[in-house]
Amino acid sequence: MSPTSSLLLAFVFAAVGLSQTIDEYIESERPIAKAGVLANIGPGEKSGGAVDGVVVASPSDSDPDYLYTWTRDSSLVFKGLIDEFTLGVDDSLEGQIQNFVSAEAQQQQVSNPSGDVSSGGLGEPKFNIDLSAFTDAWGRPQRDGPALRATALITYGNYLLDGGNSSYVTDTLWPIVQLDLDYVVEYWEQSGFDLWEEVQGSSFFTTAVQHRSLREGATFATAVGQDDLASTYSTTADSVLCFLQSYWNDGEGFITANVGQRSGIDANPALASIHTFDAEAGCDAVTFQPCSDKALSNLKVYVDAFRDIYTINADAGETDPVATGRYPEDTYYSGNPWYLTTAAVAEQLYDALIVWKAQESIEVTDISLAFFQQFVSDITADTYDSSSDTYTTLIDAIQDWADGFILIDAKYTPDDGSLAEQYTRDEGTPTSAADLTWSYAAILTAFNARDGVIPDSWGASGLTASC
Repeated sequence: MSPTSSLLLAFVFAAVGLSQTIDEYIESERPIAKAGVLANIGPGEKSGGAVDGVVVASPSDSDPDYLYTWTRDSSLVFKGLIDEFTLGVDDSLEGQIQNFVSAEAQQQQVSNPSGDVSSGGLGEPKFNIDLSAFTDAWGRPQRDGPALRATALITYGNYLLDGGNSSYVTDTLWPIVQLDLDYVVEYWEQSGFDLWEEVQGSSFFTTAVQHRSLREGATFATAVGQDDLASTYSTTADSVLCFLQSYWNDGEGFITANVGQRSGIDANPALASIHTFDAEAGCDAVTFQPCSDKALSNLKVYVDAFRDIYTINADAGETDPVATGRYPEDTYYSGNPWYLTTAAVAEQLYDALIVWKAQESIEVTDISLAFFQQFVSDITADTYDSSSDTYTTLIDAIQDWADGFILIDAKYTPDDGSLAEQYTRDEGTPTSAADLTWSYAAILTAFNARDGVIPDSWGASGLTASC
Protein backbone atom coordinates (compact mmCIF):
# COMPACT_ATOMS: atom_id res chain seq x y z
CA MET A 1 0.00 0.00 0.00
CA SER A 2 1.48 3.37 -1.03
CA PRO A 3 0.43 6.25 1.25
CA THR A 4 -0.34 8.90 -1.36
CA SER A 5 -2.95 11.01 0.40
CA SER A 6 -4.15 12.07 3.83
CA LEU A 7 -7.40 10.20 3.24
CA LEU A 8 -5.60 6.94 2.55
CA LEU A 9 -3.34 7.30 5.55
CA ALA A 10 -6.33 8.11 7.75
CA PHE A 11 -7.75 4.76 6.68
CA VAL A 12 -4.47 3.02 7.50
CA PHE A 13 -4.31 4.64 10.94
CA ALA A 14 -7.85 3.59 11.72
CA ALA A 15 -7.09 0.04 10.63
CA VAL A 16 -4.30 -0.30 13.18
CA GLY A 17 -6.11 1.53 15.97
CA LEU A 18 -4.62 5.01 15.72
CA SER A 19 -7.61 7.08 16.80
CA GLN A 20 -5.99 10.43 17.67
CA THR A 21 -5.22 13.02 15.06
CA ILE A 22 -1.69 14.35 14.98
CA ASP A 23 -2.82 17.81 16.08
CA GLU A 24 -4.75 16.39 19.04
CA TYR A 25 -1.74 14.42 20.20
CA ILE A 26 0.66 17.33 19.89
CA GLU A 27 -1.68 19.69 21.72
CA SER A 28 -2.05 17.31 24.66
CA GLU A 29 1.46 15.85 24.76
CA ARG A 30 3.63 18.93 24.24
CA PRO A 31 3.05 20.49 27.70
CA ILE A 32 3.34 17.10 29.38
CA ALA A 33 6.64 16.36 27.64
CA LYS A 34 8.01 19.81 28.47
CA ALA A 35 7.05 19.40 32.12
CA GLY A 36 8.57 15.92 32.06
CA VAL A 37 11.92 17.27 30.90
CA LEU A 38 12.02 20.08 33.45
CA ALA A 39 10.95 17.83 36.32
CA ASN A 40 14.00 15.65 35.68
CA ILE A 41 16.51 18.51 35.87
CA GLY A 42 17.81 19.47 39.30
CA PRO A 43 16.11 20.82 41.40
CA GLY A 44 13.02 19.54 39.55
CA GLU A 45 10.40 17.55 41.41
CA LYS A 46 11.47 14.22 39.90
CA SER A 47 15.23 14.84 39.80
CA GLY A 48 15.93 12.89 43.00
CA GLY A 49 17.72 15.81 44.62
CA ALA A 50 20.18 16.29 41.75
CA VAL A 51 22.49 19.29 41.72
CA ASP A 52 20.91 22.29 39.98
CA GLY A 53 21.26 21.92 36.21
CA VAL A 54 21.97 18.19 36.35
CA VAL A 55 19.77 16.09 34.05
CA VAL A 56 18.77 12.71 35.46
CA ALA A 57 18.13 10.12 32.78
CA SER A 58 15.00 8.97 34.58
CA PRO A 59 13.61 9.09 38.13
CA SER A 60 13.64 5.28 38.08
CA ASP A 61 16.08 4.01 40.74
CA SER A 62 15.49 0.29 40.24
CA ASP A 63 14.64 -2.12 37.42
CA PRO A 64 16.34 -0.23 35.82
CA ASP A 65 18.33 2.22 37.89
CA TYR A 66 18.67 5.32 35.70
CA LEU A 67 19.01 7.84 38.52
CA TYR A 68 22.32 9.06 37.12
CA THR A 69 23.38 11.80 34.74
CA TRP A 70 24.81 10.93 31.32
CA THR A 71 26.81 13.52 29.39
CA ARG A 72 25.18 12.40 26.13
CA ASP A 73 21.59 12.54 27.35
CA SER A 74 22.14 15.79 29.22
CA SER A 75 23.69 17.51 26.21
CA LEU A 76 20.98 16.36 23.81
CA VAL A 77 18.27 17.45 26.23
CA PHE A 78 19.81 20.86 26.75
CA LYS A 79 20.55 21.35 23.05
CA GLY A 80 16.79 21.07 22.55
CA LEU A 81 16.08 23.53 25.37
CA ILE A 82 18.78 25.94 24.16
CA ASP A 83 17.29 25.85 20.66
CA GLU A 84 13.86 26.64 22.09
CA PHE A 85 15.33 29.58 24.01
CA THR A 86 17.57 31.04 21.31
CA LEU A 87 14.96 30.63 18.56
CA GLY A 88 12.25 32.31 20.61
CA VAL A 89 10.08 29.27 21.26
CA ASP A 90 10.41 29.58 25.07
CA ASP A 91 12.09 32.61 26.64
CA SER A 92 11.81 31.27 30.20
CA LEU A 93 14.67 28.79 29.98
CA GLU A 94 17.82 30.86 30.47
CA GLY A 95 18.08 30.19 34.19
CA GLN A 96 17.97 26.45 33.53
CA ILE A 97 20.59 26.82 30.80
CA GLN A 98 22.98 28.68 33.06
CA ASN A 99 22.50 26.05 35.77
CA PHE A 100 23.46 23.44 33.17
CA VAL A 101 26.58 25.41 32.26
CA SER A 102 27.65 25.53 35.92
CA ALA A 103 26.96 21.84 36.45
CA GLU A 104 28.91 20.78 33.36
CA ALA A 105 31.88 22.96 34.32
CA GLN A 106 31.96 21.16 37.66
CA GLN A 107 31.51 17.72 36.11
CA GLN A 108 34.42 18.19 33.72
CA GLN A 109 36.81 18.51 36.65
CA VAL A 110 35.73 15.27 38.40
CA SER A 111 38.37 12.52 38.23
CA ASN A 112 36.77 9.23 37.27
CA PRO A 113 37.62 5.74 35.98
CA SER A 114 38.25 7.13 32.46
CA GLY A 115 40.83 9.61 33.75
CA ASP A 116 40.92 13.21 34.89
CA VAL A 117 40.22 16.40 32.98
CA SER A 118 43.57 16.22 31.15
CA SER A 119 43.90 12.45 30.70
CA GLY A 120 40.67 11.22 29.10
CA GLY A 121 38.18 11.79 31.90
CA LEU A 122 35.84 13.77 29.65
CA GLY A 123 34.96 10.49 27.95
CA GLU A 124 33.39 9.13 31.14
CA PRO A 125 29.74 8.49 30.21
CA LYS A 126 27.86 8.91 33.47
CA PHE A 127 28.09 10.38 36.95
CA ASN A 128 26.14 10.29 40.17
CA ILE A 129 23.55 13.04 40.42
CA ASP A 130 25.61 14.86 43.06
CA LEU A 131 28.34 15.03 40.36
CA SER A 132 30.62 12.57 42.11
CA ALA A 133 32.26 9.88 40.00
CA PHE A 134 30.44 6.65 39.22
CA THR A 135 33.06 3.98 39.82
CA ASP A 136 31.32 0.66 39.11
CA ALA A 137 31.97 -1.34 35.95
CA TRP A 138 30.54 0.29 32.80
CA GLY A 139 30.99 0.63 29.04
CA ARG A 140 33.62 3.34 29.06
CA PRO A 141 34.81 5.56 27.50
CA GLN A 142 32.06 6.99 25.32
CA ARG A 143 33.40 9.70 23.06
CA ASP A 144 30.22 11.43 21.85
CA GLY A 145 29.50 13.29 25.10
CA PRO A 146 32.15 16.04 24.85
CA ALA A 147 31.18 16.79 21.24
CA LEU A 148 27.49 17.01 22.08
CA ARG A 149 28.12 19.21 25.11
CA ALA A 150 30.30 21.52 23.02
CA THR A 151 27.54 21.81 20.41
CA ALA A 152 24.94 22.72 23.04
CA LEU A 153 27.14 25.36 24.64
CA ILE A 154 28.32 26.81 21.32
CA THR A 155 24.67 27.30 20.34
CA TYR A 156 24.08 29.29 23.53
CA GLY A 157 27.39 31.09 23.12
CA ASN A 158 26.60 32.24 19.59
CA TYR A 159 23.30 33.63 20.82
CA LEU A 160 25.06 35.58 23.55
CA LEU A 161 27.71 36.90 21.17
CA ASP A 162 25.01 38.09 18.80
CA GLY A 163 23.48 39.95 21.76
CA GLY A 164 26.77 41.56 22.74
CA ASN A 165 27.40 39.48 25.89
CA SER A 166 30.98 38.48 25.16
CA SER A 167 32.30 38.41 28.73
CA TYR A 168 30.16 35.44 29.83
CA VAL A 169 31.14 33.63 26.65
CA THR A 170 34.89 34.14 27.03
CA ASP A 171 35.04 33.77 30.82
CA THR A 172 32.52 30.98 31.41
CA LEU A 173 31.53 29.12 28.23
CA TRP A 174 34.75 29.08 26.26
CA PRO A 175 36.86 27.23 28.88
CA ILE A 176 34.27 24.42 28.98
CA VAL A 177 33.95 24.27 25.20
CA GLN A 178 37.71 24.29 24.66
CA LEU A 179 38.21 21.31 26.97
CA ASP A 180 35.59 19.35 25.06
CA LEU A 181 36.89 20.27 21.60
CA ASP A 182 40.46 19.52 22.60
CA TYR A 183 39.26 16.11 23.80
CA VAL A 184 37.67 15.46 20.41
CA VAL A 185 40.87 16.45 18.61
CA GLU A 186 42.93 14.10 20.76
CA TYR A 187 40.64 11.07 20.83
CA TRP A 188 38.46 11.05 17.71
CA GLU A 189 40.54 8.32 16.07
CA GLN A 190 40.27 6.02 19.08
CA SER A 191 37.41 3.58 19.56
CA GLY A 192 34.86 3.83 22.33
CA PHE A 193 31.47 2.46 23.32
CA ASP A 194 28.48 3.34 21.13
CA LEU A 195 25.52 5.45 22.21
CA TRP A 196 23.71 2.31 23.42
CA GLU A 197 26.73 1.52 25.64
CA GLU A 198 26.98 -2.05 24.42
CA VAL A 199 29.68 -2.40 21.78
CA GLN A 200 33.12 -0.91 21.44
CA GLY A 201 34.44 0.32 18.13
CA SER A 202 33.81 3.08 15.61
CA SER A 203 30.30 4.52 15.71
CA PHE A 204 28.67 6.63 13.01
CA PHE A 205 26.77 8.73 15.55
CA THR A 206 29.94 9.53 17.45
CA THR A 207 31.91 10.43 14.33
CA ALA A 208 29.08 12.59 12.96
CA VAL A 209 28.63 14.64 16.13
CA GLN A 210 32.39 14.95 16.56
CA HIS A 211 32.65 16.40 13.07
CA ARG A 212 29.88 18.89 13.74
CA SER A 213 31.40 20.03 17.03
CA LEU A 214 34.79 20.67 15.46
CA ARG A 215 33.34 22.50 12.46
CA GLU A 216 31.24 24.90 14.52
CA GLY A 217 33.97 24.94 17.16
CA ALA A 218 36.41 26.41 14.65
CA THR A 219 34.04 29.27 13.92
CA PHE A 220 33.35 29.79 17.62
CA ALA A 221 37.07 29.80 18.43
CA THR A 222 37.62 32.52 15.84
CA ALA A 223 34.78 34.54 17.36
CA VAL A 224 36.51 34.52 20.77
CA GLY A 225 39.93 35.33 19.35
CA GLN A 226 41.46 31.83 19.35
CA ASP A 227 42.60 31.65 15.73
CA ASP A 228 45.28 29.00 16.28
CA LEU A 229 42.80 26.64 17.88
CA ALA A 230 40.29 27.41 15.14
CA SER A 231 42.83 26.21 12.59
CA THR A 232 43.42 23.00 14.56
CA TYR A 233 39.72 22.28 14.87
CA SER A 234 39.10 22.96 11.19
CA THR A 235 41.96 20.75 10.03
CA THR A 236 40.86 17.92 12.31
CA ALA A 237 37.26 18.32 11.12
CA ASP A 238 38.43 17.69 7.56
CA SER A 239 39.93 14.37 8.64
CA VAL A 240 36.85 13.40 10.63
CA LEU A 241 34.57 14.19 7.66
CA CYS A 242 36.70 11.96 5.48
CA PHE A 243 36.38 9.10 7.97
CA LEU A 244 32.61 9.67 8.18
CA GLN A 245 32.26 8.58 4.55
CA SER A 246 33.55 5.09 5.39
CA TYR A 247 30.34 4.15 7.20
CA TRP A 248 28.26 4.17 4.02
CA ASN A 249 27.39 0.64 2.88
CA ASP A 250 26.89 1.17 -0.83
CA GLY A 251 26.02 -2.41 -1.65
CA GLU A 252 23.01 -2.52 0.65
CA GLY A 253 22.07 1.12 0.81
CA PHE A 254 22.46 1.85 4.49
CA ILE A 255 24.85 3.48 6.93
CA THR A 256 26.73 0.94 9.03
CA ALA A 257 26.07 2.24 12.53
CA ASN A 258 28.83 0.37 14.34
CA VAL A 259 31.63 -1.13 12.31
CA GLY A 260 31.88 -4.90 12.64
CA GLN A 261 28.95 -5.18 15.04
CA ARG A 262 25.67 -7.01 14.36
CA SER A 263 23.96 -6.19 11.06
CA GLY A 264 24.93 -2.54 11.33
CA ILE A 265 21.28 -1.49 10.91
CA ASP A 266 20.47 0.80 13.82
CA ALA A 267 18.66 3.98 14.90
CA ASN A 268 22.11 5.52 15.34
CA PRO A 269 22.35 7.09 11.81
CA ALA A 270 18.84 8.57 11.93
CA LEU A 271 19.66 10.14 15.29
CA ALA A 272 22.94 11.42 13.88
CA SER A 273 21.15 12.93 10.89
CA ILE A 274 18.68 14.93 12.97
CA HIS A 275 21.34 16.05 15.45
CA THR A 276 23.59 17.29 12.63
CA PHE A 277 20.75 18.89 10.63
CA ASP A 278 21.75 22.12 8.90
CA ALA A 279 19.04 23.46 6.63
CA GLU A 280 21.55 25.65 4.79
CA ALA A 281 23.33 22.50 3.59
CA GLY A 282 20.25 21.35 1.68
CA CYS A 283 20.28 17.65 0.85
CA ASP A 284 24.04 17.28 1.14
CA ALA A 285 25.11 13.64 1.24
CA VAL A 286 28.65 14.31 2.48
CA THR A 287 27.27 15.29 5.89
CA PHE A 288 24.33 12.87 5.56
CA GLN A 289 21.69 15.59 5.85
CA PRO A 290 18.13 14.33 6.53
CA CYS A 291 16.98 14.73 2.91
CA SER A 292 20.17 13.40 1.35
CA ASP A 293 19.84 10.31 -0.80
CA LYS A 294 22.05 8.27 1.56
CA ALA A 295 20.16 9.28 4.70
CA LEU A 296 16.80 8.50 3.06
CA SER A 297 17.98 5.16 1.73
CA ASN A 298 19.29 4.30 5.17
CA LEU A 299 16.01 5.33 6.79
CA LYS A 300 14.01 2.93 4.61
CA VAL A 301 16.36 0.02 5.38
CA TYR A 302 16.18 0.84 9.09
CA VAL A 303 12.36 1.11 9.23
CA ASP A 304 11.86 -2.04 7.14
CA ALA A 305 14.04 -4.02 9.56
CA PHE A 306 11.30 -3.73 12.21
CA ARG A 307 8.25 -4.59 10.12
CA ASP A 308 8.22 -8.30 10.88
CA ILE A 309 9.83 -8.56 14.32
CA TYR A 310 7.29 -6.75 16.52
CA THR A 311 3.81 -8.18 17.01
CA ILE A 312 2.37 -4.67 17.30
CA ASN A 313 3.48 -4.02 13.71
CA ALA A 314 1.76 -7.12 12.33
CA ASP A 315 -1.24 -5.31 10.83
CA ALA A 316 0.81 -2.64 9.07
CA GLY A 317 1.07 -2.70 5.30
CA GLU A 318 4.43 -3.09 3.59
CA THR A 319 5.04 0.66 3.44
CA ASP A 320 3.02 1.86 6.44
CA PRO A 321 4.65 3.58 9.43
CA VAL A 322 5.71 1.12 12.14
CA ALA A 323 7.17 1.22 15.62
CA THR A 324 10.97 1.07 15.58
CA GLY A 325 13.64 0.25 18.13
CA ARG A 326 17.38 0.59 18.55
CA TYR A 327 18.41 -2.26 16.23
CA PRO A 328 16.66 -5.47 15.13
CA GLU A 329 18.90 -7.81 17.18
CA ASP A 330 18.18 -5.95 20.43
CA THR A 331 17.46 -8.07 23.53
CA TYR A 332 17.51 -5.38 26.26
CA TYR A 333 14.20 -5.76 28.13
CA SER A 334 13.39 -8.34 25.43
CA GLY A 335 14.13 -5.85 22.64
CA ASN A 336 11.29 -3.40 22.15
CA PRO A 337 10.29 -0.28 20.26
CA TRP A 338 11.49 2.99 21.80
CA TYR A 339 9.52 6.22 21.83
CA LEU A 340 12.60 8.24 20.91
CA THR A 341 13.68 6.09 17.97
CA THR A 342 10.21 6.10 16.42
CA ALA A 343 10.03 9.88 16.92
CA ALA A 344 13.46 10.23 15.30
CA VAL A 345 12.14 8.72 12.06
CA ALA A 346 9.43 11.37 11.99
CA GLU A 347 11.89 14.14 12.82
CA GLN A 348 14.24 13.20 10.00
CA LEU A 349 11.32 13.36 7.60
CA TYR A 350 10.11 16.70 8.97
CA ASP A 351 13.63 18.10 8.57
CA ALA A 352 13.70 16.82 5.00
CA LEU A 353 10.36 18.49 4.29
CA ILE A 354 11.69 21.82 5.60
CA VAL A 355 14.48 21.73 3.01
CA TRP A 356 12.39 20.45 0.10
CA LYS A 357 9.83 23.19 0.65
CA ALA A 358 12.53 25.86 0.93
CA GLN A 359 14.31 24.80 -2.26
CA GLU A 360 11.03 24.02 -4.04
CA SER A 361 12.30 20.80 -5.51
CA ILE A 362 12.99 17.17 -4.68
CA GLU A 363 15.84 15.24 -6.24
CA VAL A 364 15.43 11.48 -6.60
CA THR A 365 18.66 9.58 -7.28
CA ASP A 366 19.38 5.92 -7.88
CA ILE A 367 20.39 5.72 -4.21
CA SER A 368 17.13 7.17 -2.86
CA LEU A 369 14.85 5.66 -5.51
CA ALA A 370 13.56 2.82 -3.32
CA PHE A 371 12.65 5.30 -0.59
CA PHE A 372 10.54 7.41 -2.95
CA GLN A 373 8.94 4.38 -4.62
CA GLN A 374 7.07 3.84 -1.35
CA PHE A 375 4.99 6.89 -2.26
CA VAL A 376 5.01 6.91 -6.08
CA SER A 377 5.62 3.39 -7.30
CA ASP A 378 6.63 4.32 -10.86
CA ILE A 379 8.83 7.28 -9.98
CA THR A 380 12.21 7.54 -11.72
CA ALA A 381 15.47 9.21 -10.79
CA ASP A 382 15.03 12.87 -11.63
CA THR A 383 14.50 16.31 -10.09
CA TYR A 384 10.89 17.31 -9.48
CA ASP A 385 10.19 20.99 -8.93
CA SER A 386 7.28 22.50 -7.03
CA SER A 387 5.22 23.03 -10.17
CA SER A 388 4.98 19.26 -10.78
CA ASP A 389 2.27 16.92 -9.58
CA THR A 390 4.95 14.49 -8.44
CA TYR A 391 6.47 17.08 -6.08
CA THR A 392 3.07 17.82 -4.54
CA THR A 393 2.25 14.14 -4.17
CA LEU A 394 5.58 13.43 -2.48
CA ILE A 395 5.34 16.37 -0.08
CA ASP A 396 1.84 15.40 1.02
CA ALA A 397 2.57 11.69 1.28
CA ILE A 398 5.84 12.07 3.20
CA GLN A 399 4.20 14.57 5.57
CA ASP A 400 1.51 11.98 6.29
CA TRP A 401 4.09 9.22 6.62
CA ALA A 402 6.07 11.25 9.15
CA ASP A 403 2.91 11.99 11.11
CA GLY A 404 2.21 8.26 11.14
CA PHE A 405 5.33 7.52 13.19
CA ILE A 406 4.33 10.14 15.76
CA LEU A 407 0.84 8.64 15.88
CA ILE A 408 2.31 5.22 16.61
CA ASP A 409 4.04 6.68 19.65
CA ALA A 410 0.71 8.34 20.45
CA LYS A 411 -1.10 5.00 20.33
CA TYR A 412 1.22 3.60 23.00
CA THR A 413 1.34 6.73 25.15
CA PRO A 414 -0.61 6.22 28.42
CA ASP A 415 -3.56 8.46 29.18
CA ASP A 416 -1.44 10.58 31.53
CA GLY A 417 0.98 11.36 28.69
CA SER A 418 4.03 9.91 30.44
CA LEU A 419 6.77 8.48 28.24
CA ALA A 420 8.89 5.58 29.37
CA GLU A 421 11.96 4.39 27.51
CA GLN A 422 10.22 1.61 25.58
CA TYR A 423 6.88 -0.06 24.90
CA THR A 424 6.60 -3.83 24.64
CA ARG A 425 6.90 -5.42 21.23
CA ASP A 426 3.84 -7.65 21.69
CA GLU A 427 1.32 -5.39 23.45
CA GLY A 428 2.67 -1.85 23.38
CA THR A 429 2.76 -1.50 27.16
CA PRO A 430 5.27 1.04 28.52
CA THR A 431 8.33 -0.69 29.95
CA SER A 432 11.86 -0.12 31.22
CA ALA A 433 12.64 3.29 32.76
CA ALA A 434 9.62 5.48 33.46
CA ASP A 435 9.62 9.19 32.55
CA LEU A 436 12.73 8.93 30.39
CA THR A 437 14.06 12.45 29.88
CA TRP A 438 15.36 11.66 26.42
CA SER A 439 11.93 10.35 25.37
CA TYR A 440 10.32 13.63 26.35
CA ALA A 441 13.07 15.68 24.68
CA ALA A 442 12.84 13.62 21.48
CA ILE A 443 9.11 14.07 21.11
CA LEU A 444 9.50 17.82 21.66
CA THR A 445 12.18 18.21 19.00
CA ALA A 446 10.05 16.19 16.58
CA PHE A 447 7.07 18.47 17.28
CA ASN A 448 9.24 21.54 16.74
CA ALA A 449 10.56 20.17 13.45
CA ARG A 450 6.99 19.55 12.32
CA ASP A 451 6.24 23.18 13.15
CA GLY A 452 9.10 24.21 10.88
CA VAL A 453 11.50 25.32 13.62
CA ILE A 454 14.96 25.46 12.02
CA PRO A 455 18.06 25.17 14.23
CA ASP A 456 20.93 27.55 13.52
CA SER A 457 23.41 26.54 10.83
CA TRP A 458 26.65 24.96 12.01
CA GLY A 459 28.59 25.27 8.76
CA ALA A 460 27.71 22.08 6.87
CA SER A 461 27.06 23.82 3.56
CA GLY A 462 29.54 23.30 0.75
CA LEU A 463 31.86 20.89 2.54
CA THR A 464 33.79 18.30 0.58
CA ALA A 465 35.47 15.14 1.79
CA SER A 466 38.98 15.08 0.33
CA CYS A 467 40.04 11.56 1.15
